[in-house]
Amino acid sequence: MKEAKYFEKLDNKKVRCFLCRHNCLIHEGKTGLCAVRKNIDGTLYALTYERCIAKNVDPIEKKPLFHVLPGTTSYSIATVGCNFRCAHCQNYEISQIPRDQDIILGEIYPPEIVIKDALKYKCKSISYTYTEPTIYYEYAYDTAVIAKKVGLKNIFVTNGYTGEEALKDISPYLDAANVDLKAFTDDFYKKICGAKLQAVLDTLKLYRKLNIWIEVTTLVITGYNDSEKELRDIARFIKTELGDYVPWHVTAFYPTYKLTDAPKTPLTKLKNAWEIGKEEGLKFVYTGNVLNTEGESTFCPDCNKKIIERVGFIITKNFIKDGICSFCNAKIPGIWS
Repeated sequence: MKEAKYFEKLDNKKVRCFLCRHNCLIHEGKTGLCAVRKNIDGTLYALTYERCIAKNVDPIEKKPLFHVLPGTTSYSIATVGCNFRCAHCQNYEISQIPRDQDIILGEIYPPEIVIKDALKYKCKSISYTYTEPTIYYEYAYDTAVIAKKVGLKNIFVTNGYTGEEALKDISPYLDAANVDLKAFTDDFYKKICGAKLQAVLDTLKLYRKLNIWIEVTTLVITGYNDSEKELRDIARFIKTELGDYVPWHVTAFYPTYKLTDAPKTPLTKLKNAWEIGKEEGLKFVYTGNVLNTEGESTFCPDCNKKIIERVGFIITKNFIKDGICSFCNAKIPGIWS
């Protein structure tokens, strides 16, 4: 265990946690909604510090990040736990195990060894992913500081619920993030995720203000968040509040965990979402979780030439050099080196 950051002590050994936007009031002997930060005798502790449950070398495109060091690999780590309880979580075996089974699993894996292994496997970045990096913030922060010193990029794959102070503090070390914008209604966030939409929107705007590169992902679920109005609302929010150059990934849902009444997302629905994003003025829209080369590829917004061709997570053609389109010399936003 490690004493947690971002909490205040209250009367009767209660504490208030400010790490994420739930701002949990935690009684002595209890945990917050994440189930991995526990009040022990009036002090909040992170139960997952250095306790890695998953590690892997991933293509950075799997995060998905399409405008960050394309074609490179990212060393991915996670602990158990999450501050959401999404009914459709694809990694529920590790994200929900502290809540569902009241256990903390993971091997001791200090930040120094994470960095050593990332360099060993010639990765260009560290991704804090699979579960929610906010809930293992201290572990991610300590790792990110060392990673920055040795020239590795740091990436959050996140639900966008990090508290303002915590995000500001890690921002000097955080290069990029893929942030889920799961829907555009409070009803969806409340019923499906156990969270609030506005808090996610506020976090996204803070990422933009802090100049951290962001890409946004929406898992399109038939009958839940796939109406034309909702998809247009998401696209308009990205354009007006974040920037028309911010990539939007619209990805296919597959029935899983507790959300099994909706079908697999048809490719036609993803193509429709892709078209909506383009119609609303987004320069970079991508489809995901399906094989669709055109939807996975990057087109120059100036000359409309295909400048990165992808098949799944593999790049087959790349006509960007140092962030410049090889056909028309337009600057393509992203992190290219």
